[in-house]
Amino acid sequence: MELSEFHVQLELRIDWSELDYFKHVNNVSFFKYIQSARVNYWERIGLNRLHSEKNVGVILASTQCDFRKPLTYPGRVVILSAVYFIKSSSFGIRHVLLNETGEVSAEAGDVLVMYDFNNHGKILIPHSIRMAIEELENKKF
Repeated sequence: MELSEFHVQLELRIDWSELDYFKHVNNVSFFKYIQSARVNYWERIGLNRLHSEKNVGVILASTQCDFRKPLTYPGRVVILSAVYFIKSSSFGIRHVLLNETGEVSAEAGDVLVMYDFNNHGKILIPHSIRMAIEELENKKF
């Protein structure tokens, strides 16, 4: 995906506690940044509201990250996020993590499954969530 295809952005401050022995951001912290971006995306499409009202949300089925360049302290990281597929009960989000100079530090991906926490099982993606994603991404899936 081209950077212009990412419509959701989150900027985070890098904390000194996120460094490893080699004085760059530890790989575990990259996953914390990705999690923050994932939750930011959920909030934008109304999943938090859906969960609080109906106890329906998503579970993380898969996550992965490819590291390109280290992040350092002090600094900031910008995470760009975009949905790249929607199926009947799951969807995928790609993330690009940029350092302060705009270079790609990592590329990541998540697969999320819609889940009914009342009945303990996966469900179809609600029409309202699918429409919110399509509006945010400015495309049909």
